[in-house]
Amino acid sequence: MIVVFVETTAGDDGDVLAGPSRQALTLARSLDDDVVAVAVDDGEVDLDEVAEDAGRYGAVQLHGAWHDLLDRYGPESWAAALDGLVEELAPGVVLAAGTERGGEVLAHVAARRDLPLVANVTHAEADDAGWRLQRVRWGGSLFEHTRLEAERVLLTVQPHAVDAVEVVDPAAAELVEHDVELDDVVARTRVVEEVVTSTGVSLATAPVVVGGGRGVGSAEGFADLERLAGLLGGAVGCSRVATNNGWRPHRDQVGQTGTAIAPTIYIACGISGAIQHWAGAKSAKHVLAINTDAEANMVARADWAVVGDLHQVVPALVAAIEAR
Repeated sequence: MIVVFVETTAGDDGDVLAGPSRQALTLARSLDDDVVAVAVDDGEVDLDEVAEDAGRYGAVQLHGAWHDLLDRYGPESWAAALDGLVEELAPGVVLAAGTERGGEVLAHVAARRDLPLVANVTHAEADDAGWRLQRVRWGGSLFEHTRLEAERVLLTVQPHAVDAVEVVDPAAAELVEHDVELDDVVARTRVVEEVVTSTGVSLATAPVVVGGGRGVGSAEGFADLERLAGLLGGAVGCSRVATNNGWRPHRDQVGQTGTAIAPTIYIACGISGAIQHWAGAKSAKHVLAINTDAEANMVARADWAVVGDLHQVVPALVAAIEAR
């Protein structure tokens, strides 16, 4: 059996699995036919709806963990709940998406059980000697091939490394609810307040991302990029230099120390294309670079490039789209 810790989100058709969790389930079922999902019932999601989505991606059961201490995210409390279900279900492998939350929760489970955790896995295969694994290192600039021998295998799956594929003739996963037992001490680290700083399309899941770098020149220079992203139903991202200069908040940063994106098209404006930035953008299906430097790394990596001043090119794109 493989247990997959899944994260949920609100979709157009109700509460569903987050994209990286669908990818983790797809990888899991390539390893074993007996795949079950585990979700935390925080009182905000409809687990019946989540069970339908989990079934579409290969889970035969969805185990929901409920406790008063789970109503707000806390790495210790959520890990304790997952750990309790792992003890009950006794799987050979435990997976989670390699998101901030998935990695944090599974790291706590590994620490509680004194087990190794292999992060950012892109391929896994069992043999007589244990497990052969491939994972991303150095922000995606290289792959590491390694072997793992452990009484229970704990892995996180690199986001966007596996395409989420639905099963043929899916059926909703059987929902199994659990009232888990938790010690109050696990509530010492938990979210107590959330401040909504933005609304709309998420940078991590946007089908179109318009990114800005040093060439944008200022915080005000992102106004045209915002207009372009709005017209295309996308989100605005930035390179590290834009964050360092205070032009954009860190949540908008794309790269090794920012958000990994996988849009249908990434429009990179005034971005040189350093390897740290490319580590977060390499899963984009297509790249359009707008840059005055024809030799820039981003131009070399792009499917299409416009060699010119972004302050002229982007307004022209906006005008052309609005004219249509």
